Amino acid sequence: MSNDHQGDREQQSVEPIDEAISEDRNESVSLEQQLADAQERLLRTQAELENYRKRARREYEEAQRYREIDLLRDLLPVLDNVLRAIEASTTTSDVESLRSGFRMTAQQIEKLLESHGCGTIATDGTPFDPTVHDAILQQPTATAAPGTIVGTASRGYKLHDRVVRPAQVIVATEP
Repeated sequence: MSNDHQGDREQQSVEPIDEAISEDRNESVSLEQQLADAQERLLRTQAELENYRKRARREYEEAQRYREIDLLRDLLPVLDNVLRAIEASTTTSDVESLRSGFRMTAQQIEKLLESHGCGTIATDGTPFDPTVHDAILQQPTATAAPGTIVGTASRGYKLHDRVVRPAQVIVATEP
């Protein structure tokens, strides 16, 4: 064979390899670009997630800091009524009207507590329950069954299903 034919053959066999290498380079460049794009999206997503976490943390902390604001807004009119009653007590000697004013204020407070999910714990005539009652005294009596509450020293309160303060009660025992 002549050198010219051999060179032509080598040239012909090299051309497909060159094309394959060129395609591989193009594909490699394309894959590298896709990888760079994916890394950029990942970094952006991570930054967005971190910003979301910071914003959520700030919002939670602010909500915790001001969580009592609704209760306070509801309490302020009650405080106004108490202050008016105190002021009225300096100019009147009508004890019954003062007592009536304080009864209305107490009712206003009870309604306010109920509107916020806080209710009183049942006591008189109910069976003693150590999960909601605090027995401060046992009293022998023939008029009530042993273990029944016959008196209340201070009311107890629950917020939804949690005890805020147990009721302090007097419990009947056998005479």
